[in-house]
Amino acid sequence: EEELAYRWLCGGVSVNHHTLSDFRVEHGDFLDDLLTRDVASLLHEGLVELTRVAQDGMRVRASAGASSYRRAPTLEKCLEEAKAQVEALRKETQDGSEAGMRRVRAARERAARERQERVERALAKSAEIQAKKTDKDKEKVRVSTTDPEVPVMKMGDGGFHPAANVQLATAVDSQIITGVSVTARGSDQGEMPPMVEQHQQRYEAYPGTILVDGGFAKKEDIETVSAWGSTVIAPVSKPKDAQRDRFEPLPGDSEAVAAWRKRMGTPEAQAIYKERASTAECVNAIARNRGLRQFTVRGLKKIKAVVLWYVLAHNLMRAHHLRLAAA
Repeated sequence: EEELAYRWLCGGVSVNHHTLSDFRVEHGDFLDDLLTRDVASLLHEGLVELTRVAQDGMRVRASAGASSYRRAPTLEKCLEEAKAQVEALRKETQDGSEAGMRRVRAARERAARERQERVERALAKSAEIQAKKTDKDKEKVRVSTTDPEVPVMKMGDGGFHPAANVQLATAVDSQIITGVSVTARGSDQGEMPPMVEQHQQRYEAYPGTILVDGGFAKKEDIETVSAWGSTVIAPVSKPKDAQRDRFEPLPGDSEAVAAWRKRMGTPEAQAIYKERASTAECVNAIARNRGLRQFTVRGLKKIKAVVLWYVLAHNLMRAHHLRLAAA
């Protein structure tokens, strides 16, 4: 309202809570493209390399309460109640004569309608999850009526909360974040190939080496990533037989998995793996310290937009330091 520069940026539009909130989450595609262009410019300047990239997952609490998770029969009952409430409020709005009261009733009707839509999405999500379960487990499926897209996950502190799995890939040499994804899976298995492929889509180059922890070390994923030319650096789990050398290939191992086992038995690969914690976990800790502890938006698309703001701010500050060091 006072500074001309900010009035110009706003285009004469008054700023309020909804203006800021809508702007924060409605430009995810632009923010994602901005990440690609920013990192590409740093690659062009020689300040970032994709020689080694570390990936890690970070579970961040969602904007949903544990009590909002319900089974399908309860969701159907909630939907009936929501529809009845919407219809009652619609009639009440039409019958009202005073303009001020009509606005209040219209707001109440809108809130009820949005709840109905959330319950409908929750029922659809419940049916989707049940289709992947056995008959015995179908009855146990619960979905949130607040945010149907997020499940309950086991957190780092050992507790269970509604959360989203934020995947970040970071260039080891510069701590610049080069890849971002948000999933509704509590496990990191299966997340490595999409992130490696994301680098090819963004920068037309696969990472030379991808550093991940044991949660990513799925044999099929190692085979896929290795076929693209990226070297996987991930710990080999301890065998059940204490007498067996974990780094010796097993009879059923593919060529890529056998090479991974042998590689991780070398001092060179073990030294490279140590760089993962100082890169990926450091970046995660920085995001936590800057407030990325719980999302206040709902839906994976909006959650990713918020994550991209954190990523772009991180890269902006890192790029400043990198350019100073280069100068």
